[in-house]
Amino acid sequence: MPVKLGQNFLKDENVVEKIIKAADLKSDDVVLEVGPGKGVLTNELAKFSNRVIAVEKDEELVKMTAGNFQFSIFPPKADQPGAGNFQSISNDLSLNFKNNVVIISGDILEINLDKLLEANNVVNYKVVANIPYYITSKIIRLFLESENPPSEMILMVQKEVAERIVANPGQMSILAVSVQYYAKAEYLFTVGRESFDPAPEVDSAVIKISGIRNQEAGSRNNEEVKKFFRIVKAGFSAKRKTLANNLSNSLHKDKKEIESILSQLGFLSTVRAQELSVEDWKKLSNIFNIG
Repeated sequence: MPVKLGQNFLKDENVVEKIIKAADLKSDDVVLEVGPGKGVLTNELAKFSNRVIAVEKDEELVKMTAGNFQFSIFPPKADQPGAGNFQSISNDLSLNFKNNVVIISGDILEINLDKLLEANNVVNYKVVANIPYYITSKIIRLFLESENPPSEMILMVQKEVAERIVANPGQMSILAVSVQYYAKAEYLFTVGRESFDPAPEVDSAVIKISGIRNQEAGSRNNEEVKKFFRIVKAGFSAKRKTLANNLSNSLHKDKKEIESILSQLGFLSTVRAQELSVEDWKKLSNIFNIG
């Protein structure tokens, strides 16, 4: 069948086995998979967990994969021509599992994740997925900022992105700070491009995101969090400039005042944003007064 949406399908059984091992699934675990594709990983996840909720944007893949493995489809009539997908259904999000797997025909970024989990009595769950490269950051943010975040995520992403996510001070980026603010990120192993069909132009890597902050509903968008990320974005606004210059220009603050604050934290006036750890950014946010 034709490949849509820039998909590269995992075909290496050894890699699938390593992902399953990394997920450390128990018989009562609920797994949410994004982009199941042809169902190679999905089928294995089903063997080691209680339930698998897979979300696939490509409607043709949904029909093919569900048919090949006898999985349920949601909405139920999505396997019929012209039936539409998840976005066209009512507010009833209750899933009817067959062989403990349901494939949702829809876009994970358009689904109300919290309502989906609530409707199916999912409190604790894991995310295991080969994430589409072009929306990696958005998908990770979706789960980290959810009112009901997963206990952990085992994700296959582009190798370069994986390295950015797990970076240490000196090589930090907005992506690294964003992920590490909410959780612990680990680089597990590299996956060569030959493990996919068709082979992508770059290698991939599997990472583990765990220890996700489980805050009360609605608290993830509170003023403290907004302030933190406003300062982080300001700090990274111009890559070649010093942190003091970026904060001064973006937040309209006196540069001397900012340099004084950085000195209190033990940094020279020449420090750059990529040199700060998440804890440094938290301290900076606590000291800063912004309107």
